[in-house]
Order: sequence, then structure tokens, then C-alpha cells
Amino acid sequence: MGVCLGASTVSVACIGKTTDDNDAPKTDIRILRHGSYPHEGDPRQTLLKTLADFDPWSCDRLVITGRQLRDSVNLTAISEPEAVSLAYRLLKPEGVDCPAIISAGGETFMAYILDATGNIANVVTGNKCASGTGAFFLQQLRRMDVTLDEASQWSLQEAPYPLSARCSVFCKSDCTHATNKGIPRSRIAAGLCRMMAQKILDLLRKVPRRRIMLVGGVARNQMLVAHLREQIEELIVPAEAPTSKPWAPPCGPWTTPRAHSPVPKPSSGARPCASNNYRR
Repeated sequence: MGVCLGASTVSVACIGKTTDDNDAPKTDIRILRHGSYPHEGDPRQTLLKTLADFDPWSCDRLVITGRQLRDSVNLTAISEPEAVSLAYRLLKPEGVDCPAIISAGGETFMAYILDATGNIANVVTGNKCASGTGAFFLQQLRRMDVTLDEASQWSLQEAPYPLSARCSVFCKSDCTHATNKGIPRSRIAAGLCRMMAQKILDLLRKVPRRRIMLVGGVARNQMLVAHLREQIEELIVPAEAPTSKPWAPPCGPWTTPRAHSPVPKPSSGARPCASNNYRR
């Protein structure tokens, strides 16, 4: 079982190996179950709910990843680049090599530049401004009283309304003015998606725009993905893209010599894996 403690979402995946008729484990790894839980600023309670839903005590190993929040949990953890690297080798189509992986989440967009062997050679990040991130996009949808499901139904051919990409304050102001002027919300959302796509393309200035892999929660945004497909030849968006990082960590015991601790056993009727082992 792998858990990614993200900036806005707790993602989890349980994976397993298939077996042959004699119950001998094979090399292929498959996802048994996965899910994402927006934590709305309360990752502790969301992690507790996630672990209650997925019952980690039925798993052999539990591994945590993420950026800053992973250090607040007293469980085996691996870095986000290590998780991305593991996921890439298991997600990429057979016979295909990607020059870069885009990790697009709620707080940060990052490009992991790969060398000829598929190892991470460099990491490129955008500026620290919140405009263009997944969380900022959701915030603007809420301000327009639009759900993500509603936005996903809008035509991908909608004409994007021009929005400032320099700063989240300017972009938010542009969205407000556009709404007050009666600009259709679908056009504003399309403008946000185009702006976000451009932020991603800016990370790939020194990389051939071909066979780039996109992972992270933003991969659910079909309007943004459509904009990227116009600029990136053979863009690769795995079906597991939104939960790629959490399901990569538990592969570690099978793909690397790194040791991973067993899931802590509950004691005295409590569930210490989530409550007692979470550092406040």
C-alpha cells in the first residue's frame, strides 16, 4: 500500500502481484484499489479516514511519499522523485522512452528530465506563484460556483478567455472582471486551462516536446490535457496518472534493494498506524 500526502489531496493505492496456478508470484504488478481524498487543509484527519477505508493491516507493506507532509508521519517514507521514478518504469508503454515527466499537482508543477537510461537527470520547477496550479484552478471554479465535473463537460473547443499568468492576484482579478462582464464561465475556465498548460510547456523549453508523460491530479483536467496535446506530440497520460505516486512506493520492495517496514500492528484496540504514529 502506498500513500501520497500531497499539498491538497491524500492519494492511496493498493497493489499486488499476480500469481500462477501454483500461487507463485509473477513479475507483473497490478493496482488492486486506489483513491484520492481532498484534505481541505486537514491532512491528519483525511489520512485517518483514508487508512480506515483501505485497511492497511491487510497489506504486507505501507510506504509514504509526498513533499513536506511525509515527514510528519512515523512510517517508512521515500522521496517524491524516487516515487516518480518507480512509477515511470511501470507506467510507460512498452518500447517507449520519455524525455521528461510532468508532475502537475495542487501546489506545484515540476518537470523531471530523464536521461537516456530513464533515470532523473534534472528537476525543473516553475515560479512560486500559485496561479496555474491545480489548487488555484479549483479555487477559481468555486468562486464561479462551478464544480469540476461541470467544467469537464464543457466543450474542449471553447474559445479561451485571455487571463494574466504573471501573478495569482492579477489572474484572480481578471476572472472576477470577466465574470462581472458576463463572459461565459466556460470561456473563463478554458482560459484558465490554457494558462495552466502554458505553465507546463514553459518547463519543457529545453526538452523535445514528444512523448512527455503527465502525472498528478491535474491529469484529470481534460480541457488542459487537450491544450497540451496540441503542443506535445504523443502526450502520454496513463490511466493511473492521478494516483501514480502513491502506487509506486510499495513497488520498492520488488524493484529496488531498499528496505520497507511492515505495517505497524494495532494495539489496545487502537489503530496506531494512523493516530499514534502521526506526528502532530
